[in-house]
Amino acid sequence: MEVLYFAWVRERIGVPRERVETTAATVADLVAELRGREDRYAAAFADTSALRVALDQGLADFDAPLAGVREVAFFPPMTGG
Repeated sequence: MEVLYFAWVRERIGVPRERVETTAATVADLVAELRGREDRYAAAFADTSALRVALDQGLADFDAPLAGVREVAFFPPMTGG
């Protein structure tokens, strides 16, 4: 699946997107896999309460299943004005 990173998540990881082969069943499982990769991922996903996730461009929760998902995007909460 394609994993996209935005804002400070992208800055901490160092890439805007990457193709990830995973056996994760949920977003939380994927985050756990990513955290275990390298320190930069551990730093980016240290506090998931500061993150939002979208699956195939629709907002989702971290317990959402990944079956059939082609794109996962991680980004900080957006503020408006």
